[in-house]
Amino acid sequence: MWRFTFYLCIFIYGFRFLCQSTWLWDTRQCWYGYPYQVMTPGLYHYYVTELAFYWSLMFSQFTDIKRKDFLIMFIHHLATVGLISFSYVNNMARVGSLVMCVHDASDFLLEAAKLANYTKYQRLCDFLFIVFSVVFFITRLVIFPIWVLNSTMFESWAIVGPFPSWWVFNVLLLVLQVLHIIWSYLIARIAIKAILRGKVCKDVRSDIESSSEDEAEKPTDGIKNSVHSVRGENGTNGHCAAAKAQNHSSW
Repeated sequence: MWRFTFYLCIFIYGFRFLCQSTWLWDTRQCWYGYPYQVMTPGLYHYYVTELAFYWSLMFSQFTDIKRKDFLIMFIHHLATVGLISFSYVNNMARVGSLVMCVHDASDFLLEAAKLANYTKYQRLCDFLFIVFSVVFFITRLVIFPIWVLNSTMFESWAIVGPFPSWWVFNVLLLVLQVLHIIWSYLIARIAIKAILRGKVCKDVRSDIESSSEDEAEKPTDGIKNSVHSVRGENGTNGHCAAAKAQNHSSW
């Protein structure tokens, strides 16, 4: 719920801010007058808020449930923090704001689908996951490379020419694009299984976190199972399992 709230609010803020900016409609404006471009208060707050959030994700990842894409997520957080910090220091905030907005467009939909899954609203979960998949593919595999990477790699080359930090910035953006392709593969696997089975199945990234379907089918073995549940091996981050354990021990 916390991540859903943040992603939704920051996306609305970023989109409203960019709608009033010239570089949203003409990406070449990101490079005219570079590096002598004014850092407005709205752009500064957008940057600082995003940077603080991704720093928190980097630390909290070590306390969350471990998934198969742990290393990929860690690299993603490192690349994101590096991109935001590096673009801020080098005054590439205009194009950086475009990168952040494109990434935030689908994140809140994924968190909403997780909420629906954990509360066992399966149809709502399926619908949100389909919408998320479509938005993810469009923003990460179409808009990001065609719109953003085209500006950072080709328009900037033509307007200001290559410079040392230009190479670092574009390498980090290409790392993000590779991660997008990997995640698209994982999402496609879930989507195919959902079509074949009629609903969104277990998250293919994890063998630890149980889906609502697994919880419904798995029998309980009294106090023995409740002890394992408290440790968070099953259920939603251990919360559902902990509630079951409390019921068992209430007598």
